[in-house]
Amino acid sequence: MDGNRQIARAAGLVMVAFIVSQLAGLIYQVLAANAFGTNQSMDAFNAANRVSETLFRLIAGGALGSAFIPTFTALLVKEDWERAWKLASAIGNIVIIILSTLGIIAAIFAPQIVHRFLAPGFQDPALELLTIQLMRIMLPSSVLFGISGLVMGILNSNQIFLIPALTPAMYRLGMIFGTVVLAPKMGIYGLAWGVLIGASAHLLLQIPTLIRQNVKYSPILGTKLPEVREVIRLMGPRFLGVAVVELNFWVNTRLASFMPEGSVTGITVAFVLMLMPQAAIAQSIATAAMPTLAAQFARSQLDEVRESLTRVIRSVLLLSVPASVGLIVLRVPVIQLLFQRGEFTERSTELVAWALLWYVAGLVGHSILEVLARAFYALHDTKTPVIVGVVAMSLNVVFSFLFSALFRSVGWMPHGGLALANSLATALEMGTLLFLMRNRLNGLQGSRLLSGFGAASLGSGIMFFVLWGWLSLLGDSSPLVIAVGGIAIGSLVYALVIILLRVTEANQLLRVVASRLGLKPRR
Repeated sequence: MDGNRQIARAAGLVMVAFIVSQLAGLIYQVLAANAFGTNQSMDAFNAANRVSETLFRLIAGGALGSAFIPTFTALLVKEDWERAWKLASAIGNIVIIILSTLGIIAAIFAPQIVHRFLAPGFQDPALELLTIQLMRIMLPSSVLFGISGLVMGILNSNQIFLIPALTPAMYRLGMIFGTVVLAPKMGIYGLAWGVLIGASAHLLLQIPTLIRQNVKYSPILGTKLPEVREVIRLMGPRFLGVAVVELNFWVNTRLASFMPEGSVTGITVAFVLMLMPQAAIAQSIATAAMPTLAAQFARSQLDEVRESLTRVIRSVLLLSVPASVGLIVLRVPVIQLLFQRGEFTERSTELVAWALLWYVAGLVGHSILEVLARAFYALHDTKTPVIVGVVAMSLNVVFSFLFSALFRSVGWMPHGGLALANSLATALEMGTLLFLMRNRLNGLQGSRLLSGFGAASLGSGIMFFVLWGWLSLLGDSSPLVIAVGGIAIGSLVYALVIILLRVTEANQLLRVVASRLGLKPRR
């Protein structure tokens, strides 16, 4: 139970920080949409940013965190501080060398990358040149993010979550600065420089907290250290998994570049909107849970791992199911409220809302997958989620071609097919990993998971009909009234249903609130 309380406490802090970060990201999206809409320059920016994001994620994103945190945490559990800091130093040095080298190569061959692989559908030479120039400006951000990702892993392993969880907000503040201050004079180039500023802030925010951990840096590569080899061993399969995921993003960008103008930005903005509730719900909980699960596994406490993981998945289900249903119903007024002004037209709303419909259908799958993947990593198993992920994302590529062609043949906007492909592949991946984790831990308290899913589904179903009536009643009213009122009413209805069903998590939350208010909770 100590582990569960630790996860809950950390998850609460991380969730607040993630919500702040998502709000900052939302502000950036609103400002960028107002300034650039879904025009060609924004398509070029989103395509160009794909390269630096790919480099970061391949070397130092989820791949490094999933391999580094369990190994580093195991050393901390043993109180072997010297070897722990040698491990961190060696991995940091390796990350800097690899990302810097790949960044230079990508900058040199940028014309070939854009023309042949990333966006061959950009037939206008000026648009292609713009994509190349933006890509070269943003490439150094991958190195900054690589270092910052390692620092985040160090702090999370030390049960420090708040500051690392706020780093995405710093990144978005940099992009907001680029949009508001630089873009009026520099155009879309200002947004690219904002990426660099934000990446720098992402790292700098964590440095003071890192220093307080009594860092002992060593200028070594440590290839002979068993812990470094363990990280590399664990990272290898995860690297392959991330590569396949990134391949899907490249395929989507490539296919969307042949679709009507705004399609690249449409799927990009819609995916970001879907990730906002996913980050606030699943990433915050999974980030807080992983070090605890890793420590429990290091102590051979498999019963505690099973108990903690079951609670985490239930919590994610109770939050992600209503978020998915609510966003499906309210997607158009939400997009109108947030974005439809300036260069972001009704056509832009139509493009984003169509993609969002199909992306949000996979929100629950994305959320549970985030938890399950990190649970496998905490158990020092990166091979299983990677094998499953490779198969699922390979299907995603096939689905992307099939569904985009199918949507086009029936007269639907084809970029929606790309979103549907992602949701279906993610659902298959989530289901497979859940089955394998259940076997790995000799059960996952299935009745508790089913009861949680049932409660979430019932509450979300009632909420759906209430929101549907709300939309029908208000008709052409202001998006502000429809969206904000709908969110408030939907949340209230869902919360009441969950409380009436006496869901454990809701009752615990009520007792905490009552205690904080000095009230005597009902038994």
